[in-house]
Amino acid sequence: MKHNFSKRYQAALLTYLKQGPRALLQPAHCMGQQALTAGLHTLDMAKLHEQILITQVLPGRLASKRASLIKQAGIFFTEAITPTENIHRNTQKATTDLNQIVELLSQRTVELAASNLELKQEIAQRKAVEVALKKSERHYSQLLEQSDHLQEQLRQLSRKILSTQEEERREISRELHDVIAQTLTGINVRLATLKKEAALNSKGLYRNISLTQRMVEKSVNIVHQFARELRPAVLDDLGLIPALHSFMKNFTTRTGVRTRLTSFAGVEQLDSNKRTILYRVAQEALTNVARHAQASQVEVSIQKLRDYICIKMKDDGKSFNVKRALHANGGKHLGLLGMRERLEMVGGLFDVESAPGKGTTITAQIPFDKALRRALVMKSSGTKLESL
Repeated sequence: MKHNFSKRYQAALLTYLKQGPRALLQPAHCMGQQALTAGLHTLDMAKLHEQILITQVLPGRLASKRASLIKQAGIFFTEAITPTENIHRNTQKATTDLNQIVELLSQRTVELAASNLELKQEIAQRKAVEVALKKSERHYSQLLEQSDHLQEQLRQLSRKILSTQEEERREISRELHDVIAQTLTGINVRLATLKKEAALNSKGLYRNISLTQRMVEKSVNIVHQFARELRPAVLDDLGLIPALHSFMKNFTTRTGVRTRLTSFAGVEQLDSNKRTILYRVAQEALTNVARHAQASQVEVSIQKLRDYICIKMKDDGKSFNVKRALHANGGKHLGLLGMRERLEMVGGLFDVESAPGKGTTITAQIPFDKALRRALVMKSSGTKLESL
């Protein structure tokens, strides 16, 4: 009987709530009479009413809507328990029970709302974590791709360096064999001839001695040229600026490209390794100008920045696609990669700018230590070398 009453009470309450504030309370009074017949007390009615609210009325409702539904349902409940309360003599006790029941219902409703809010917050946090994980995954994927690309560039550069070294050795061997060996053989033949002519023709002896001296001088010059190309002694003996001055003067003589060097004396206070790197970068840049740029002049400047010493090589030749050159898989532009690798070994920076009508500018920056920085600040001296 109690089960049937629960169904009837639920149906009557839901119908009442659907009808709104103008709904009649007669069905609620009838439910109260049936509750008396079924032997239900006020507490039983309260538990039944609370269960129906929690399971049937409040789920899925907005917080603002819940309060009005609870209030309207409370009116229905108050009317429904009226027959039960009328048979009790202690009206004050019934009122107290009613207040406790209403308070209990309100507390349960607040707890449900709080739980619902916590659930929404947890869902939002999980979504945020999911988005962050996806973003982090994409970031690490890009880093891995960049790392693979850099490794491939390093492999290409290593192969090119080995190939270039072997080619240089082959050239030096051929030059030594074809030029130096032949010249020295000629000198040996001349000396043998001189022995025979010494007793026969004193005039011819003087001319042959002069010719032999010129052959010796030519051999010496060729050996010096090889030495300069392998490593210029002036770089170790006199410093970076004289070495660049000498190289650029020879460069102009060979190619016809005008050069200009501007520098400051403080650059010589760099250690030998860093001065060598600056020399090699300038050497490679000018070699690229001779091979590809079709330029008429090149300006090389060395200046002191706050934490770096900067060298710039600017030509007026034709431009090229810098991004494609630095990311090329072939060996055509490995000179640029070699310059960048040299600078990165000492924590330096490398940049290339090239635009049609503006030529190409290569910028290399090398950091100097704190002691050198203090010395440069105190000294604050500079010098310029004009057009070669």
